[in-house]
Amino acid sequence: MLKKYALLISTVYTISLLTVSLIRLDFDKIEDIVPSFSDKLFHFAAYGLLTWFWFYTLKMKLSYSILKTLIVVAIACIAFGTIIEVLQKELTNTRFFDLYDIAANIGGVLITASLLLIYKKSDVK
Repeated sequence: MLKKYALLISTVYTISLLTVSLIRLDFDKIEDIVPSFSDKLFHFAAYGLLTWFWFYTLKMKLSYSILKTLIVVAIACIAFGTIIEVLQKELTNTRFFDLYDIAANIGGVLITASLLLIYKKSDVK
């Protein structure tokens, strides 16, 4: 059943992440609730999950090797996160380009890809 809906789940998650990244948020109220660095944890987790969703989607849909799938997904997710940061700078007045957000995105992608590679390699043995 997951195989049937994998593409839909990944697409909806990606569009949701894009939307949340570009909408106006009231940062004054958010900063009262959560520490200022916690958005980096969100970036890390969000892009780790993005990587996981797309890895399984492409692995089910294509006959690529695990490594090739991870490379394609990692590059696409890193590019997506970087493009969103640029769009925040260019398209909004309330969101800002932040290199630390990009670093958190990349960290989430690379850690998830590494864990998937380790898990899948041990799964094959």
